[in-house]
Amino acid sequence: MSRQVIVPDWPWNETVGIAQAVRVGSTVYVSGQTARDSDGTLVGGSSTKLQARKVFENIDYVLGLADASMRDVVKLTAYFTDGANFAEYAAVRREFFPEITFAATGMTVSELADPGMLLEVEAVAIVGA
Repeated sequence: MSRQVIVPDWPWNETVGIAQAVRVGSTVYVSGQTARDSDGTLVGGSSTKLQARKVFENIDYVLGLADASMRDVVKLTAYFTDGANFAEYAAVRREFFPEITFAATGMTVSELADPGMLLEVEAVAIVGA
């Protein structure tokens, strides 16, 4: 099985030093995505909804680079700095996933890599599943 490393042309990605996704066969593992735009600016301020929207846009973009789509997602793992933000996150998640077609885990953590980050989401997709 071949391994495809997905590294978007985001200037800040070199600083982070990780693949944003790795595809092995038909499975795509998407690294935790945050509300950073392509220039590395954290967007959404203190709005969970705005940050979640950017997170899912990033996941969609990275999946596209791996020849996958949101329809292929089978697992999401979300990390929140405040569990009270789950309902706002879930509302945005429904915009991107109107049907329940995946397994999911959500957990509260004390902090993320940047103090302004409210959430981070990982995804696993199986192309054609």
